[in-house]
Amino acid sequence: MIKRNNVRLTLLLLLGLSVTGLSQKVTPSRDEIIKLTSQWKGERSADGRPRVSDELLARLRNISMEEAWGVLRNKGYHNQYEGNWVIIHPDSSMSGRVVTAQYMPMRPDFHDMIKETGKEEGRGQAGFTNSWPIEVLKEGDVYVADGYGKIIDGTLIGDNLGNSIYARSKRGVVFYGGVRDVAGLTRIQGFNAWHKGEDPSFIKDMMLAGINTPIRIGRATVLPGDAILAKKGGVVFIPAHLLAEVVITSEITALRDEFGIQRLKEGKYLPGDIDSQWSEAIRKDFLNWVNNYPGKLPMSKKELDDYLKERNY
Repeated sequence: MIKRNNVRLTLLLLLGLSVTGLSQKVTPSRDEIIKLTSQWKGERSADGRPRVSDELLARLRNISMEEAWGVLRNKGYHNQYEGNWVIIHPDSSMSGRVVTAQYMPMRPDFHDMIKETGKEEGRGQAGFTNSWPIEVLKEGDVYVADGYGKIIDGTLIGDNLGNSIYARSKRGVVFYGGVRDVAGLTRIQGFNAWHKGEDPSFIKDMMLAGINTPIRIGRATVLPGDAILAKKGGVVFIPAHLLAEVVITSEITALRDEFGIQRLKEGKYLPGDIDSQWSEAIRKDFLNWVNNYPGKLPMSKKELDDYLKERNY
């Protein structure tokens, strides 16, 4: 009996400790975000998100969706892509650092708690909470929101908020949900949006549940600080610690494809020679072709040499 009471007391103490330690914040702390993205070892933003370089983000925009996706698949990341978007400017591409936002169907008691927590954290109280993620944006950030696919009464922004987003981030948005005022959004020079549909309605019966938390965008899992590549073919979310490898590998793959197409047009090799494991003669030909590349290579000569040396092309 005494032993059973001791066990019960221990369980109650543990439960009490866990409840006492439980706190709801709109955004995880800097330390929590660092722990969430612990494989990144480089520079971080003030909020703890990985801060990948502007130079890599600029190079990322020139990479094809298939190349980036292929590198991630080979690294075991199978759930980083989502397609079938409505795009305001479909012939444009976008890259940046992810700021996430999680939305849920409205539940008044939870929404009241989030509002009160936001007030304690100094977040704006005028308007609806869908403005809060915009307030944290910095240049180079992309606002990525899980609106659980809601379009009617699920429009997370119109042209007013769209202008605010672009003013802060110089980027656009990726919403697994809806937008409104598309005509106005289209007029924002430089802004773009990947979304699931448009509707004239205002946001209703949904609530913000968190900022810079892990979210799901369709078939993709997204963390704050991921690098994003958005194009006509879809959106891929790249873990920050893999971005450099995704970029250089994709760039080399594009060069290999360019070389192969050129040699096939010249009739120097048969299709089977290029589409299978390259012979030593083709490898040497490729290395010579790259070293005498007529245009501007997307990577530095040192990056190229280091990569080719490691891969033995």
